[in-house]
Amino acid sequence: MAVTGSVRAGVIDVHAHWLPRELLSLPPGSPLGGMSDRDGELYLGDNPLFLATTAMTDIDVLVADTLKAGLGARAVSAPPFAFPVHVPSEADDYIKAYNDRLAEAVSSTDGILVGLGLTRVDNVDAAHREMTRLTAMGGVAGVAVPPLVQGQSYGEGVMREVLAAAADTGLAVLVHPMQLPRPEWKDHYLANLIGNLVETTTAVASLILSGAMEELPDLRICFVHGGGCAPSLVGRWEHGWHARADVRRGSARPPAEVFTRLYFDTITHDPEVLGLLAAHAARDRILCGSDYPFDMAQPDPVRFLLDNGLDTATLEANGRRFLGIESRA
Repeated sequence: MAVTGSVRAGVIDVHAHWLPRELLSLPPGSPLGGMSDRDGELYLGDNPLFLATTAMTDIDVLVADTLKAGLGARAVSAPPFAFPVHVPSEADDYIKAYNDRLAEAVSSTDGILVGLGLTRVDNVDAAHREMTRLTAMGGVAGVAVPPLVQGQSYGEGVMREVLAAAADTGLAVLVHPMQLPRPEWKDHYLANLIGNLVETTTAVASLILSGAMEELPDLRICFVHGGGCAPSLVGRWEHGWHARADVRRGSARPPAEVFTRLYFDTITHDPEVLGLLAAHAARDRILCGSDYPFDMAQPDPVRFLLDNGLDTATLEANGRRFLGIESRA
């Protein structure tokens, strides 16, 4: 499956967020309650998110900010609070509503925005049905999913089958952490500053060491925030794979080799870490990311990459390949 219609030329930011106002209520079971606008500022429950509500909800504002950032296009997905993971069996209506509104919104932007929809990850039949529906939506390129759900990741069970469904339908997969709480991370925003990266790293390891990536050669999957801690750990995984039978039990290929098949965005906030990512990942698997419009976003994503050895032609080609974009405006 590929995105139909023209997508604006230039660097593509694959990691940005959008949620229409009518869906700020979030899917059933959200532990913090819904999102809301308070005097122009966006809140999650009673917690301020320190961003203007319109930056998340107004498609015209998002388009204007995309152009201001010097990007060709952006792939937009729901914020992780909107992932349907708490009571997924009751979330089908929310998922359908979001995906319908997403397709409608991106189709109005003259190729500036591409959509990454929602899907369940607890039921492969439901996931496959919704993914199949997404393939008929011209401006939607894939889905955004969490890295962990109730202690499970993509190495086994239903979540592994969901990735197979994505590969089968030709949809790209963006894996975005959910800032899961832990007692030791209750202060200093550590659930984000550490937790998000640990969630992503766990999913990368699960996908590589389980052999799931080897079974799905057509899967296009991207891990955000530079892959979390994974670039600094792939050497340790490689050593463990060669040293221990239990580490290599699920996979036939060494971790460093499989790592080069994964896509990663560039939100590292550190040129040295970006260099480490580039040393381990394949050059054609590195994607521009911003995390717009959150406070942890890379404010000038294109300049950050150009100043640190990446070029616009490669970044554009990589983004198009990941999203399955065939035509160019």
